[in-house]
Amino acid sequence: MENSSKEDYKIQSFDLETQKLLKTALKDPGSVDLEKVSSVIVDQSLKDQIFSREAGRICYTIVQLPRSIQAEAKQSNGSVFRRSLLTRLQQEFKAREDTRTRSTQEWVCLVSFICNIFDYLKVNNTHMMALVPPVYDCLFRLAQSDALKNEEELDCLVLQLHRVGDQLEKMNAPLMDELFNLLRDGFLLQEDLSSMGRLLLLEILEFRAGGWTLSDTAQKYYYSEVTD
Repeated sequence: MENSSKEDYKIQSFDLETQKLLKTALKDPGSVDLEKVSSVIVDQSLKDQIFSREAGRICYTIVQLPRSIQAEAKQSNGSVFRRSLLTRLQQEFKAREDTRTRSTQEWVCLVSFICNIFDYLKVNNTHMMALVPPVYDCLFRLAQSDALKNEEELDCLVLQLHRVGDQLEKMNAPLMDELFNLLRDGFLLQEDLSSMGRLLLLEILEFRAGGWTLSDTAQKYYYSEVTD
């Protein structure tokens, strides 16, 4: 019940017709157009940063296997939704540089959404390997020198690494090493970083060095600095 209330809260920003569509999809996905549902979720995620960070939970609710006699039919519904969602994500991913050029906010929302889908949408309780390369590609783009100078992009990078860094490293550790070499070079060699940018980079470097966790002392230091 609690999760249901959370999902209802997240879709209040939609018009009434779309709210009805999503609420029906969350209860009976077989009775709605799942391609339309996936498009609605992606479209909203690209313009709403808060929604982009939480949409994966809604997608998971739609595709998860229910414990009922109709499980086989609903598994098929989940597959249709997942396929439609991934097709649309692939389209948006291919156009990512155009998106970034057009709108930093839309680009950041796209990265947040892709990482959120990677975090929540699993097959047999395992992350989808098909999402690992695009997630890494997005994070590598955020680790380039021009993006590190943009605090909105750097903040997005750090947030995603906090969320899925540990999981990504387990799936491809060499790529994570390469990514953090870039971040280390940026911290040490890039002279035009803001003081906040340097703090964010130092924090994420220490976060991974500590096994994807921070000591209580480091937590107080970094987050008191951010607050101040």
